[in-house]
Amino acid sequence: MSSNYVLVSRFPLKNNVSADDFSLLKSTNSVRYYFCEEQGVNELLELRSFNDIKEISWIEEEMVSIFHHFSDVLSADIRRELIKFVESPIDNKKDLPETSYIQLRHVEVPAKNYQQYRQWREETIFNVVRDNKDKIESFEAFHSLISGVPGVMFISSFNVNKDIYKEAFTNARYQGIIQQAGDNYITGGSEGLYTRIYRACCS
Repeated sequence: MSSNYVLVSRFPLKNNVSADDFSLLKSTNSVRYYFCEEQGVNELLELRSFNDIKEISWIEEEMVSIFHHFSDVLSADIRRELIKFVESPIDNKKDLPETSYIQLRHVEVPAKNYQQYRQWREETIFNVVRDNKDKIESFEAFHSLISGVPGVMFISSFNVNKDIYKEAFTNARYQGIIQQAGDNYITGGSEGLYTRIYRACCS
């Protein structure tokens, strides 16, 4: 099982910033770094795992230091959110993914429909995930605990070619699932649903 909590930090970067600017950062068992692979999104992603929420206070000075250290390459402030583990159709045996790629999949669900959504996704989204376990290393569902963009967050990890991975989430079967979700389980407008793929870095 994954960690109980994951702190997601997004570093919006200036144009032409390279991996060399982050040589100070190193991925570990409890901290992983990724560059966004989406066109037009220049972003470094940091995931930090915690089993107890009080552990966050232990890294306060480090988070403040990172902000000041990388201020010259940031195009805006660091955006952070804390998400809590809920369930997983494909378990991750590590605290955080250790694959070449991850995908963040986010959807905001109306509170009154949340329990119904949980049952629905078990029979739809999670079945698609399990059917593609040869391509997906882990797939974990979280829910926002502290966030400016609240909702459900899936962290999906994979090593295969991105186009091969994405096929399961772009074919006709999955488009039908998305249609069902849009009719019943998505709120928040354009921010209510998004996906982003990231490549591992800072090893």
